[in-house]
Amino acid sequence: MKHPERRTEFGSLCACHPGLTRRRFLAGCAACAGTAGLAGVPTWLRADPPAGKTKIRIVYALHGPVQEIPDWPNKGFDFRPFMERTNAALAARFPDHAFLPTPATGPEQAQRILDDDKAAGIDGYLAFQMNCWNRVAQTLATAGKPVLYADFQFGGSGGFLVYTAGFLRAGTPNLGFLGSSRFDDLAAAVACFAPAKAAGAGYDFNRAIAQVRRDRTSKAGDLAGRTDALAVLSAEETVRRMKASKILAVKGPDPAPGTTVMGIPVEYVPFSEINDAWSKADKAEAMAVADRWMKGAARIEGVSRAEIENSAAMYLAQKAVLKKRGANAITINCLGGFYGGHIHAYPCLGFHELNNEGLVGGCECDVPSAAAMVAGGILTHGRPGFISDPVMDSAKRQIIYAHCVASNKVFGPKGPANPYEILTHSEDRQGASIRSILPSGYLTTSIEISNDRKEILFHQGKAVGNDPDDRACRTKLAAEPLGDFEKLYTMWDRWGWHRVTFYGDLKKPVYALADALGWKVIEEA
Repeated sequence: MKHPERRTEFGSLCACHPGLTRRRFLAGCAACAGTAGLAGVPTWLRADPPAGKTKIRIVYALHGPVQEIPDWPNKGFDFRPFMERTNAALAARFPDHAFLPTPATGPEQAQRILDDDKAAGIDGYLAFQMNCWNRVAQTLATAGKPVLYADFQFGGSGGFLVYTAGFLRAGTPNLGFLGSSRFDDLAAAVACFAPAKAAGAGYDFNRAIAQVRRDRTSKAGDLAGRTDALAVLSAEETVRRMKASKILAVKGPDPAPGTTVMGIPVEYVPFSEINDAWSKADKAEAMAVADRWMKGAARIEGVSRAEIENSAAMYLAQKAVLKKRGANAITINCLGGFYGGHIHAYPCLGFHELNNEGLVGGCECDVPSAAAMVAGGILTHGRPGFISDPVMDSAKRQIIYAHCVASNKVFGPKGPANPYEILTHSEDRQGASIRSILPSGYLTTSIEISNDRKEILFHQGKAVGNDPDDRACRTKLAAEPLGDFEKLYTMWDRWGWHRVTFYGDLKKPVYALADALGWKVIEEA
């Protein structure tokens, strides 16, 4: 999800030990560890390391060892087993290194780590982005020591991608990055710390890690997609229909002045208008919609019948407001509305249904992404865009598009339907959302737009599967990108985390649309 950077701090790291400091984290919490194994922490985590060893401070950037708030990966997630396994595996692989694990929630704790480490002879930092927006690696990089910046995938991936692009743009020679699901790749990168220590200031740590990453990124497979009978509208007609469209943006409790994005009119609607329509939704009609959704689902887990009916009422509310205002697209600040008590059902299932019908339901009041969905839908005669929070995995040479909303009619309202499941919204395990088991083998096109810069960001990939990981958002379409995998790391700081994915080869139509608008296409791969 496209969250603001959360600043949540945890003064106490453990409910059993309210005075627990970061120095004792992972090393002394035997009472609360249970079967997690912290009672048997090896001596290399407790004692000062012997002289001569390469000393690596592992800094886990996260809200807390067990997550108490809704965020990626999900509320209630226990990070301790992963941290323990990582610590133990690195110690076993590198007996001539000393690994000193420490948590940090943000810049202040990161700075205290640097201050404490000045006399400790630390040779480098392994910074793990465990939650998305904890700014820790930025502070560690100021020490001038080598920093290996690693993604805990489906946990910290948003921050990892956005911050990595920023590091690349700034040119940070002492920081290298790695986003891989394979431990051996991490170990190969960690092996760069010893030569960096030996060579001193002349060692280009960034370049060394980049070489490891490139060498170990999987080679491209067969990227030819299955035959797809795609028909597209002319760019000129697409622009005309975009101008005749309308996006409703439900952002907050108050209305706001309208605007245009990509030539599409945008009206700002208060939460109360959606909530009133939800409260007045016909109960019998909502029950019928719920019946249809439940009958069509391949699986329903963690979601009650009452919650599905509640989501159906929210779908009917969205339809009513769209009709009232003469619009064909709606995007809602779902998290702010739900957590703030302004709306009383997640709009996820409603968005799913709108997208299946050839309309647009867009997440998180992301107006640029909603505009991309409108433009792409018109261009392709109704194919829905899949708005997502991508994750990159160099071990598989994949980009995984993840979100809790997706259509199951990716070829348009009259096309075939793929299976779907009804599950809770992933981050907080509440409400109802969709896991769409999207088809594999087809070429996909992903875009994002910048109205201010008049640019369309563009890349393509071949759909290769659906990632089953329970962490983070429910629908996870895995694709192998066409083009330069490394270049895909470079744009996230300027464009944000969201991308909008369509089935089909839309390269020529997107360029034609950009020409018709007087815009520019930026290829990110």
